[in-house]
Amino acid sequence: MKKIKISLLGWVVIAIVSGVVFGQFLPVPIARIFVTFNSLFGNFLSFAIPLIILGLVAPAIGDLGKGAGRLLALTALIAYGSTLFSGFFTFLSCSAIFPSILPANTELVALENPEDFMLTSYFTVAMPPLMDVMTSLLLAFVIGLGLSNISGTTLRDALNDFKEIVIQLIGKAIVPLLPLHIFGIFLNMTVSGQVMSIIGMFLKVIVVIFVLHVLLLVIQFLIAGGVSGKNPFRLLRTMLPAYATALGTQSSAATIPVTLQQTLKNGVRESIAVFTVPLCATIHLSGSTMKIVACAMAILIMAGEPILIGDFTGFIMMLGIVMVAAPGVPGGAIMAALGVLHTMLGFNETLQALMIALYIAMDSFGTACNVTGDGAIAVVVDRIAGMKEK
Repeated sequence: MKKIKISLLGWVVIAIVSGVVFGQFLPVPIARIFVTFNSLFGNFLSFAIPLIILGLVAPAIGDLGKGAGRLLALTALIAYGSTLFSGFFTFLSCSAIFPSILPANTELVALENPEDFMLTSYFTVAMPPLMDVMTSLLLAFVIGLGLSNISGTTLRDALNDFKEIVIQLIGKAIVPLLPLHIFGIFLNMTVSGQVMSIIGMFLKVIVVIFVLHVLLLVIQFLIAGGVSGKNPFRLLRTMLPAYATALGTQSSAATIPVTLQQTLKNGVRESIAVFTVPLCATIHLSGSTMKIVACAMAILIMAGEPILIGDFTGFIMMLGIVMVAAPGVPGGAIMAALGVLHTMLGFNETLQALMIALYIAMDSFGTACNVTGDGAIAVVVDRIAGMKEK
């Protein structure tokens, strides 16, 4: 009998439903066991986040600079610009939409101080991080930029090994335990009477983000069509097989062969396509950025916190850089973004857990938006590179 494999999204859905159901009747002493696990896991996550940032960002910046040429710089600049546009487009759109469909719930204001109204753990174990998040970001930038300008390979090799350790940590330890962590959060919120407001928010936010994803792709291909002189909707229609493949695989890397094939069908030269498509699969995450910005805004609104354009301007610009280092595992983008969410938007452990659950619920849509937009970037790069050659 063939073993049924459940995706991360499936486990998250099971965790949410189980947390709501068991929260109706589970005795408080037993529920506190899961709350204790949440406390331990949350502390370990706080310890791991600076290591994750250093291990992913430094090698990513070093690899981008290695042998950098005009085509690499052009592609990276366009990809970063697309990510920034996605972030600010999402911020402006959600600023207009969310206040009317997600009115601040006074019950959820306490999410900023969950210890005042939610179950507490039996015990805690302090796990102080080696450095704070901003220090790890600055150190990663310094080391990454240094790697891109030196010929030695010793430190580069060491950091690449460290990167593999971090990816293993995320893929083998943190991500598999996330459903249990999310179960504990929703169990605690059910016992505390908060869960129905959260579920209603999830459904509304998912619908809004899906619509914004479609609009973002239309805008990206309108720009690509305008630059290349091609029919933008024909370009977009040609990329739909890549969109469909990403929905199933939830991986930009696994979708590269289909993305490359459809990009070539859009008339992009092979020499350009084979360079831009794999590169953009790593550095262009406009769909993931949209999800993170929208989810962060929704959670802050529901928690009764103000949405300040100054805070989100810096957050979006930093998020565009952090997304370059997001590992290619399900939920990898949100794991890479947790540090920035904490330092720049003040997300505590409870808000981070809600963020993870809401993000993973739409993981495939963000990946599909990412890879489809890669086709638009390839068209633009091909056109600009052709003009420079002439």
